[in-house]
Amino acid sequence: MYAEIWEFRTDMKPNARNLKGLSVEARDGSIGKIDEATDEVGSSAIVVDTGPWIFGRKVVIPAGALERVDLNDEKVYVSMTKDEIKDSPEFDPKTGWQNDEYRGRLGTYYGERRAS
Repeated sequence: MYAEIWEFRTDMKPNARNLKGLSVEARDGSIGKIDEATDEVGSSAIVVDTGPWIFGRKVVIPAGALERVDLNDEKVYVSMTKDEIKDSPEFDPKTGWQNDEYRGRLGTYYGERRAS
């Protein structure tokens, strides 16, 4: 279900090791900095530390939601609004973001927003 949400767009193949520390821009403003990133096949995503924006909560954004990466400006642009990201399934650092149940909820949540 929504497998493509876990893949970088074909026109954007950034090396995930270069994304850590970059700022993340939603359609309506900044949401934080990338704390972790992976370009693992079938589970590519970024973990964003939102800092004070949502009280230090980290959010996971699947790679399919990334619109573009600007390495010169050190920014990653996502196809979501701040409210859509804020309302995403809560990240639990104890269980991690790669457990099947949580990834399923994320895939459904972000996949439905991509389809609309």
